[in-house]
Amino acid sequence: MLKRQTSGSVVCSNCGRLVGVNDERCFNCGKWNPGLWGYAPMLGRLGGTLGFSQIVLGGCILLFLLSYLYAPRQGGGGILRILSPDSSSLYKFGASGALPVFVAGRWWTVLSAAWLHGGILHIFMNMWCLRSLMPLVAELYGTSRLVIIYTVSSITGFLLTSVLGYAGFFLPIPGFLKGATITVGASAPLMGLAGALIYYGRRTGSRALTQQIVQWVLILVVFGFFVGFVDNWAHLGGLAGGYLAALWLDPLRPEKPGHMLAALACLALTLLSLVLAFFAGPSWQELMASIGR
Repeated sequence: MLKRQTSGSVVCSNCGRLVGVNDERCFNCGKWNPGLWGYAPMLGRLGGTLGFSQIVLGGCILLFLLSYLYAPRQGGGGILRILSPDSSSLYKFGASGALPVFVAGRWWTVLSAAWLHGGILHIFMNMWCLRSLMPLVAELYGTSRLVIIYTVSSITGFLLTSVLGYAGFFLPIPGFLKGATITVGASAPLMGLAGALIYYGRRTGSRALTQQIVQWVLILVVFGFFVGFVDNWAHLGGLAGGYLAALWLDPLRPEKPGHMLAALACLALTLLSLVLAFFAGPSWQELMASIGR
């Protein structure tokens, strides 16, 4: 059942049509390596993203529930704070930002923060958008490159907002331009997927795709400047990371086995970051004491 198929025909992992096991691209839907180097029969039941969509959606929902149950937020905050985990809980589970990364030394949170959310509306919107974009990026780039883009844009997004948040302690930066002191959300890698789609549109000459994604990004960024709780720098860092990762990966070239190995390494590092976030580094109380709160 787990044996790799090396000859004959298999079902395309994306569109379900028959293709040669070693075909470079599906003649019907255009997916790179539709036979997945002979592993398509084993992985086909997981869908177009080979289970990555399910991992992201299921993992984010599970961690949201755990972080809320660990320490729910007390007090007001309006509709956007409904069912919101407390800051101490988000920190415990792997929130990023200037305080965790530079003050507490929890640098691995640039990966773990993308799997956490600050409220029920926050996670609902992010999961809804990811559910739409991930299959499209997987179709255009391949599943392995989807995982790489998602991981890289998480790192660049949360690193940028953490750096600018830390700089805000020492430089007279206007409030709306400061990075975050503590931040979470899948919107950084979500913007990375948007960046990858923008690059694909430019690379292939698809003006309609590029314009549609650029308009969506501009709306989100402009909205973020008028709403204080939106982490624009994480969004912009994720967008840049996704675009640059797509430039490096080149969607017009076929996926390679090395991409699959890199994707597995990304998943392993992400899992490690979540474990480290929960068990390593100073506690929330120690962190607050160190900054005099």
